[in-house]
Amino acid sequence: MTETKAWDTYSQQKPDRRPVNASGDTTWFNWTQYPDHGPGAEVLGVRPGSAVLELGCGKGGNLAHLATLGAHAVGVDVSLDQIKAAGARWPDMQMTLHRTEATRFLEETGASFDSVFSVFGAVWFTDPAVLLPAIRRRLRPGGVLAFSQRPPIEGCYGCQASYINRSEDQDPLIVKRWDYEPDRWVELLTEHGFASPTARILPAPPGPRKVGTLLVRAHG
Repeated sequence: MTETKAWDTYSQQKPDRRPVNASGDTTWFNWTQYPDHGPGAEVLGVRPGSAVLELGCGKGGNLAHLATLGAHAVGVDVSLDQIKAAGARWPDMQMTLHRTEATRFLEETGASFDSVFSVFGAVWFTDPAVLLPAIRRRLRPGGVLAFSQRPPIEGCYGCQASYINRSEDQDPLIVKRWDYEPDRWVELLTEHGFASPTARILPAPPGPRKVGTLLVRAHG
């Protein structure tokens, strides 16, 4: 219950995606926390007819873009507010949205996927010892797992507390997140049977920003 409340609160605080990006596109894919920066959907190797699953789909912007590429797009989020916002923003997109927790969906679904991905989403906020095996079972041979999140703070690895602020007279809500250096993510993916894992930190765009984005990719 606390986790659901936290992500509903986050949904209400997070601004909606812009109507168009810098190129004038109405849908686009963005792995980083910065607009119009970094690689796009090519990381997933999606083709028309590909079955793709987003864990922690939020308001559905990235998933909607994959739907325009002809993918069979499935999104999962624990927040009903996020799912409702995604449906309202993209009513005509061929997307299937589920309000549930990521590991529960992976355990209960009978579907398999060509790509599974998470952008500052459920992979960051779920114990990898539980989530990675569940993903591996649902990823088709040769399929792609990719996820992005903030790089870890030096010396702060493993399970960490993440705070979602509320009003001044309310304590912040706390959720757990899992932070590891790139080399450790490679080790974890290898330990759980993934092939050719890579992990790198994408530099922030020019300007005063200093925090890059951790991007991890592997094959089933």
